[in-house]
Amino acid sequence: MITVTACSSNQEHRAFQPTPVEPTQQALNMYKQSIVVLSCVVALAFAAPPAPLQKRSPAGGPDAEATVVAQDQIINEGGSYAYNYETSNGIKARQTSDNGVTATGEYSFVGPDGASYSVVYVADENGFQPQGAHLPTEPPAPEHVIKLLEDLRANPPSDPEFDLASLEATLARLRATQG
Repeated sequence: MITVTACSSNQEHRAFQPTPVEPTQQALNMYKQSIVVLSCVVALAFAAPPAPLQKRSPAGGPDAEATVVAQDQIINEGGSYAYNYETSNGIKARQTSDNGVTATGEYSFVGPDGASYSVVYVADENGFQPQGAHLPTEPPAPEHVIKLLEDLRANPPSDPEFDLASLEATLARLRATQG
């Protein structure tokens, strides 16, 4: 019980007890209606169908409806394999491997500019090595770099990790860039 004493010059001291406020029937009805409406909104949100998936290309593009027109694959127990496929929009690919570790292959496609692009590649212990007329090429090696590497070949270091075969391969590659 809360007791508040109020004092004024004309009045005597008297105890004041606040009366508890009873919720009216109207307020209770409004609260119940809010709960029902909120429950309906939540139920509708969960029951709504998901938004349709949008295509990556807003215009669809020529590749949106492409289908596989040819496909073949061979996988052997020893790890060797071969596959090839072709799609209706002009993509073609082929790859083979004798051991499942190294591979050779090629692929071609029609670019956005309408030109046909082809890539031939080898993937082995030296990484992925693509070749294609449209791919950038290494600039010619400066003559002083080749001379430096030839001097290194003539006087190899005594380091056991030095790989003379790798140096020979690098020299051959750099000489080829000079034309």
